[in-house]
Amino acid sequence: MEMVDKMKAVTKYPKYKNSGVKWLTQVPSDWGLKKMKFLFKDVSVKNKPEEELLSVTQNQGVVPRSWVENRMVMPTGNLESFKFIRKGNFAISLRSFEGGLEFCYHDGIISPAYTVLKMNENLYPGYYRYLFKSLSFISEIQTSVVGIREGKNISYPELSQSLIPIPNIAEQKAIAEFLDDKTSKIDRAIAQKERMIELLKERRQIIIQNAVTKGLDPSVKMKDSGVDWIGEIPEHWEVSRLGSNFEERKTKVSDKEYPPLSVTKNGIVPQLETAAKTNDGDNRKLVKEGDFVINSRSDRKGSSGIAFQDGSVSLINIVMTPKSIDPKFCNYLMKSTAFVEENYRIGHGIVADLWTTRYDEMKNIKAAFPPKQEQIAISSYVEYEIKKITKILELQEQQIFKLQEYKSTLVDSAVTGKIKVC
Repeated sequence: MEMVDKMKAVTKYPKYKNSGVKWLTQVPSDWGLKKMKFLFKDVSVKNKPEEELLSVTQNQGVVPRSWVENRMVMPTGNLESFKFIRKGNFAISLRSFEGGLEFCYHDGIISPAYTVLKMNENLYPGYYRYLFKSLSFISEIQTSVVGIREGKNISYPELSQSLIPIPNIAEQKAIAEFLDDKTSKIDRAIAQKERMIELLKERRQIIIQNAVTKGLDPSVKMKDSGVDWIGEIPEHWEVSRLGSNFEERKTKVSDKEYPPLSVTKNGIVPQLETAAKTNDGDNRKLVKEGDFVINSRSDRKGSSGIAFQDGSVSLINIVMTPKSIDPKFCNYLMKSTAFVEENYRIGHGIVADLWTTRYDEMKNIKAAFPPKQEQIAISSYVEYEIKKITKILELQEQQIFKLQEYKSTLVDSAVTGKIKVC
């Protein structure tokens, strides 16, 4: 890619010196180095309950909660105990050991569990905003992590001993402006590709939906199916209930005799060792090769597919054996957007995560079925078209990965002086 290839044309500083620390290695000879405690002060200003509640995020920094699409749950507690943070300060969050320190874009209050850092020297915030999210700095953070697993946190007393680079103020600003320009262009390129991916996924669903409800011949005479979620269908197709085309399999087996399988939106796959295991042991359902399995948790993800091996699934799944219909046609039918929505509609529960459809309800869903040979032709067509779309999707995803990798490398190289940008 042209944008990535341009990285090879960057220039270096004329002279370097040994920084004395592993995460920086060499830095430009005229850059200063100081321990973080001399540059950033841990401040804890409280008793400002009237200030706006902020969210500390890895992708957006410290921003008003209204800016966050999926609003984070703030810890409960008295707002008087929350810490005040000013625009331009930094926050050490509970996940900073993974993604670096967070820059604050707005005055407000944050959870007392976070550490607020205020610059106490004439530094340019924009440069340190990039430095504290760089791969090199994140590697340095790991030396200051305390706790294990979900209890991990960063000890600022330890991190404050880390040496931090100090280019002159004009160069700090130039590096920040260079990265603002370059990263915004990269982000726009990524956004375009992400939009392309969404359009391709929509196209894939349209192909599936049209094929399993309208067939492949646009000139065929149509009739009203009498089913709201289907609409018109080819005149020679027949409408019948799912229960007329499947038999439910209820046999209980052991996961020792039949290997555990997982039901995902990508089909039926061997269960990973790290996956959460539900109803293991002898309390599982038998699945035979060729069976159709669907997750009874109607999550609108279309978690279903054909089993390509014998195995067992947890009891929350519905296992069905096709009678005289093409399994692949059924697979695409049940992954069509309209069917997934209909399956969800007849479900029941209190909250979305526990929304369930039982086979006794699902078997009464009406669907349209063409003759067997036409089912096979439709499934072959859809499979061919999906393979073409999948290749394009994979290419777009690879390019996004390269752009993200390039962005990380560019930021890291600029803030540590590996490349000269001004």
